[in-house]
Amino acid sequence: MATRSAIDPAFLDNDGNPLFHLGEDPHHPEGSSTALGFWIYLMSDCLIFACLFAIYAVLGGNYAAGPGPRDLFDLNLVALNTAMLLFSSITYGFAMLAMEKDKVGPTQAWLAITGLFGLAFLSIELYEFAHLIHEGATPQRSGFLSAFFALVGTHGLHVTFGIIWLVTLMVQVGQKGLIAANQRRLMCLSMFWHFLDVIWIGVFTFVYLMGMLR
Repeated sequence: MATRSAIDPAFLDNDGNPLFHLGEDPHHPEGSSTALGFWIYLMSDCLIFACLFAIYAVLGGNYAAGPGPRDLFDLNLVALNTAMLLFSSITYGFAMLAMEKDKVGPTQAWLAITGLFGLAFLSIELYEFAHLIHEGATPQRSGFLSAFFALVGTHGLHVTFGIIWLVTLMVQVGQKGLIAANQRRLMCLSMFWHFLDVIWIGVFTFVYLMGMLR
């Protein structure tokens, strides 16, 4: 007669009867669901920008007898704008290094510098939009301009929300310090901020540089 192998005590109840699930759920690292949820959000944002890039690829050459990229774009200004966003990514990296050393003051300082670079980026972008509209290059002028304002404007809105999020986190860090919850939030914002940098590199290359070559 075959003997029944011993059952792991974790799968037995208090009376010794077998369970088909653990008596207690295994412990998951704190904040793991936050990181997973944020990665899912970033992937959904990737889909949004992928659609906007696809729309620009289709409509980017439809000028409707109006101005094209060579008539409108100032590459020197766009390059300066790109530098502002890239510098903000570097300074955010310094903020994360200070956070790892549990230094509240330097973390706050680098976050503030990051926010200033972000504001500079938005200011230059708004100036570019105002100049285009003043020249009559409004979104309804052509398919090219509609796709351009949709793509670049959506990225600008993301940067705006990123700055609001940044200021909110600076307030929270100032009130409660670099507790575990604030560190998770800073890590999520770091991923978001660097994601915006990657998207902007695509905008700069695909919209501005390739547009000047058409």
